[in-house]
Amino acid sequence: MNIEEKWPVLGRHERAAEWLTIWTNLGRAPRTIDAYARGLAEYLLVCERDGIDPLTANPSQVALFVRELATRPHRRGANFVALDSGVGLSNATLQQRLVSVRLFYDFLIEEGLRDSNPVGRGRYTPGRHFGAGSRPLVARMVKLPWIPVESEWLQLLEMFRAEPIRNRLMLALAYDSALRREELCSLQTDDFDPAHRTLRVRAETTKTRRERVVPYSASTGVLLADYLRHRSTLSRARGPLFLSESRRNYAEPLTLWTWSKVVRRVALAAQVPRFSTHTTRHLCLTDLARMGWELHAIATFAGHQSTETTLRYIHLSGRELSAQLNRSMTHLHAQRINMLTQITETNA
Repeated sequence: MNIEEKWPVLGRHERAAEWLTIWTNLGRAPRTIDAYARGLAEYLLVCERDGIDPLTANPSQVALFVRELATRPHRRGANFVALDSGVGLSNATLQQRLVSVRLFYDFLIEEGLRDSNPVGRGRYTPGRHFGAGSRPLVARMVKLPWIPVESEWLQLLEMFRAEPIRNRLMLALAYDSALRREELCSLQTDDFDPAHRTLRVRAETTKTRRERVVPYSASTGVLLADYLRHRSTLSRARGPLFLSESRRNYAEPLTLWTWSKVVRRVALAAQVPRFSTHTTRHLCLTDLARMGWELHAIATFAGHQSTETTLRYIHLSGRELSAQLNRSMTHLHAQRINMLTQITETNA
């Protein structure tokens, strides 16, 4: 099903369809295109309902769409309320919808069809004007990523012990090298340097389009050697490291969705439903911070462009922060006592 079949309203607006076609031709991921299409389609439906021409819409009319999003019932029912937003839609969903609208108006400006963007950079204050210095269109909630506690992690490991060698290696690499799902599933057989126990994460598979080389542990190296022997029974050809063993896709490259299904199945069996393919990355970076790694080193390891992004990934508990504070205070206390002692000795 193409975008216009899924969202007929886009076919009724020539410029909207043109904008999405450009993004598609630029090679944006299908999921990104689908997200853009949905956000813009919902905005255009509100415009049609309220008799608004989207090409000439002003900030006040865009605010009607914001109100529509902010008061829309949740799909799970009228009684469901998302705690992070205070309304039926999650804060992340609200932000995603508005990004689509803002980018669409940026396109109209580039085409010379508008002089300004009614969404601006996503700012709006009721009763005032859009522009710099006003409050955000929708307040952005920043939440710490979830990571499992030690008992949950042990439950997951216990379940993974019964998994095939391929799945055990994938979990080990995902944690050991802090790999994103696409980076993990896209690994090639020649991306590894066993002599130095490093692997190359190719630029085209990364979120930031920056290549990096990361290490993996000796225990993961043992799993890798075992899996390579098993892989040779499926295919001796170089190429994608992880291969499917299903009848329908035998020896074909493993898809992202297959790995997601594996992780979801094991997480439910382990009774840790919040565990996902990205959790291992959060956990690894947090563990590196717990071990005292410098922030810039963690950012390099993770492939982040900014240490601010790294900070969002690191999940230090209140107990760990308290322990750090206590250690700092102990040092400070000793320093002050030493100074007092020196004063006393001088006076004596």
